[in-house]
This record gives sequence, C-alpha cells and structure tokens, in this order.
Amino acid sequence: MLNLLLAIFSAALLVLCFPRFNLVWLAPVALTPLLVALARERRPWRRFALGWITGVVYWCGVCYWVEIVLAVHGDMGKPLALAMFVLFCVAKALHMGVFALLAGILMRRWWAVPAVAAWWVTVEATHGSLGFAWLALGNAGVDMGLPMRLAPYAGVYGLSFVFVTMSVALALAILRRPRRQLAWLAPLALLPLMPAMPPPIPGHDAALLVQSDISETQDWTPEILVQTVRDQAALTLRGALQPGRQLPSIIVWPEVPAPYYYEQDAGFRNYINNLARMTQAYILLGTVAHTPHGAPLNSAQLVSPTGSPLTRYDKVNLVPFGEFVPWPFNYVAGKVSSEVGDFAAGRQVVVSQVGKHQIGAFICYESVFPGFVRKFVAGGAEVLFNLSNDGWFGQSAARLQHLNIVRMRAAENRRWILRSTNDGITAVIDPAGRIRGNLPPNTRATEYAGFNYISAETFYTRFGGWFTLLCAVLATLGAVASALPPTANSAEADGSAPPAAVP
Repeated sequence: MLNLLLAIFSAALLVLCFPRFNLVWLAPVALTPLLVALARERRPWRRFALGWITGVVYWCGVCYWVEIVLAVHGDMGKPLALAMFVLFCVAKALHMGVFALLAGILMRRWWAVPAVAAWWVTVEATHGSLGFAWLALGNAGVDMGLPMRLAPYAGVYGLSFVFVTMSVALALAILRRPRRQLAWLAPLALLPLMPAMPPPIPGHDAALLVQSDISETQDWTPEILVQTVRDQAALTLRGALQPGRQLPSIIVWPEVPAPYYYEQDAGFRNYINNLARMTQAYILLGTVAHTPHGAPLNSAQLVSPTGSPLTRYDKVNLVPFGEFVPWPFNYVAGKVSSEVGDFAAGRQVVVSQVGKHQIGAFICYESVFPGFVRKFVAGGAEVLFNLSNDGWFGQSAARLQHLNIVRMRAAENRRWILRSTNDGITAVIDPAGRIRGNLPPNTRATEYAGFNYISAETFYTRFGGWFTLLCAVLATLGAVASALPPTANSAEADGSAPPAAVP
C-alpha cells in the first residue's frame, strides 16, 4: 500500500509541474517517490504495475482536455468520449510501466543515477513514434536559466536527464544508500560554465501574425465563408498598413480555421493574391489541399508579394483522432476535423525562399517532435513559423502546454518562432524560448512581430538525436550489467552487501 501511495504521489507531482499548475520547481523531485517504491519492490510485475498506475494518473491529469475534445468536437457522446479517454490513458501509461520494470533493478546498483536517467530518456523519446507525444519532463524547465543551457546541445531530453538524475539522487538519499553513489551529480556543477542563452535583442525584420478567432462549430454556407474571408482580409490590412510603422515582410494566417481551399476555390485564391499585392508582403496561410487521389491535406501555402503561389508544405505528422482515426477505433469513433475522410500525411520537409532568406513552417501538433522540427533548420530555415489551431482545446491548459512545447523548439535550434493561431495563443518567441509578445486568447487581433533571420546552427541542430542514442546505449549497458550476478565488491559498492559477522 505504501508503494502504491508513493507511485500516485509521483504522478501528482508530475501533473503539478505543467500548466495549469506550472509548479516547475517540482520537476527535479517529481519521480523520487516512485523511484523509492521501485527500489523497495522486488517483484517485476508489481514494479510494472506501479509504473503503469503512475502513468494512468499522470496522463489523466495532464491531458484531461482530450476527453473534452473528443466529446465536443469528435462526434462522440460524453460516455463514449470518456471511455476513449480512459483507454488513451491506459495505453499511454504502458511507457511508464516499462520504465518502472527496469528502473527498479537499476536503482539497486551504484550506477543508478546515470542509468535510471538514461533509461527514462530512452523511454520518453519513444512516445512520438508509438502513437502520441505531448509534454516531455524537460519541458518543465523552459523558464529555468541553468538547465536551459543544455537545450541547444542535447535538446529537451537533456533537461529531462538532469531532472531525473536529481530525483534518483534524492531517492538514494532517502533509502540511505552510500553517499559516494551521489557523486554522479558532480557534473551538474559545470552547468554555469556552459554558454548562456542569447540575451533579448530587438528584431529588425517584421511580420504580422493574424489571430482570426473563428468558431470551431460554425455551420458554413457560401455567404458566411465569403464574409469571413472579407473580415479576415480587412483585419489583416488594418494591422499591416499602420501609419508610421515598418511594413511587415510576411503575413501569417493560422492553421486552416475554415474551409479555405487556396488551390480549388478561385474566389478565395483571388482574395489572398490581391491581399499580397496590396501589402507587398509574402503571405503564409493554412489551407486544405488535396492529393491526386482526392485525400485532404493540412497545408501551409506561401504566396509571393506579386500574388503568385510559391511553395506548399503538407503536414507530415497527423493528430490521432484529430485528422485521422487509427484502426480499429474507426469503427466506433469519428475525427475532430470536418473534412470528408482522413487527412493524408505529407511526405517531406519544405524550406521556402523568401527574398534572400529561407523560412520553414510546421503545423500545430508537429511541434511535439523535436527531431522533426530541427529538420527545417538543418535544411536552411533562418526563422520558423508555427501555424496552429488550438481552438479544439477550449479553455483548458492545453494551450499553455502547447506554447511551452513550441518555446523549447526555439531554444533547441536558436531560432525565432512566430506562432499564429486561430484563437490563441498567438506569440512571438525568441531564440532563447522567451515570449516576446503575444495576443490574449479568443480575440480577433493581429500581432506585429519583430524578428531576425539567423543562419548559425546549434550543436543540436547539426547532430539531432545524438543524446537520446547515447542514453539508449547507456541504459542497455546498465541493464546488461545489472543482469550479471553481483560480486562481493559490487554488492558492497551498491550498499546491498550483508553486514559482516561479529565474532
């Protein structure tokens, strides 16, 4: 019962690290109760169960908004939405169960601090490729000066590693393990010697971010659609043509909030092309394109100042239940999008030429994939744009969670990220991950954004997932070493040797 309570306590601490609570100072200790329980528990199936229960409570607490999205926008009744949400949490918690299964063994060894942290990173990095990714533990450090120095080198998983090492060390201290086992924390003293994040500097180029605040539940008719486009164009013109202010070089509309078909709808295309000519700016907008077979694509279209289409990026990483329904759930559940049929996934990263510079645009949920976003920068993008529609989240904490994820991508790659959303949170993020301007949610407005083009690449941009690969190797070595029978010397080093007989 004590181990169960410790596991649930860890889940609660993890939930408190992130918005809506944002008690980020708990991140370095959040896993400690679970790790103590795992060190106490010798039975493998119970270790797995402790981790799994921690995961279920954690995902229920952090992603509570999934049930709201499915019930309100996913064409489900509340009972079915709740059932699907519980199933989602049960499935995602398997990651934590697998972590706990091996972590309990590693906790008994003198190398527990680096081995458990490496195993955590290895498991954490699999979320995206195994269905759904959201907040990595390292995201809790986005406002922490010292840990954030790791972001341009090891990415968000470097911060996760640091937080877990501290949790392990505290757990070992509680378990009264030999103090020498805490010496693994010594390298953390080198963090102040690493290069600081870049200071806040003004942007010399200008963009206009449009927050259109279009209802997610609008019933569209041709008349309403035309009026909506006119209103959004008028809002854009008012923001772009402010007297006494530098004209924006690029205007950004959010991820498609309405049935906008740039390629198929001649009337809508003429509006956009004329808007580009009137403002003499590039326009980057969310639209629905189609494959040759007619499947919809969630796309970002770039239009030149002369009113000509330039490039189109098709979203590669689609949202489960948002843009497609995975098998076998397609028999009982609908998707959030109103498009007929599942969206098709794009196939390539697109870096676009804008005058003498290059830009990259990723769409909404793709921000959770650090290795994917870095491909735009590695491909030459000097500034990044995030087109999103967070209106599906309602008034939940998901908007702030999503914003923090995007901020980490900016810090990892040392790039400005200009974020345009339908109804919030539209924001200007500098290369250190700081918010330099934002619009209040649920407001029709524009944000005049200063930014700079940057061509230098970070270590993380160049070498990507080197740190997660290193952690996987370390975790594997730790697991192999733990499987070997302990010698007398290793048992003594672990603090698990029996006391010597007293004559």
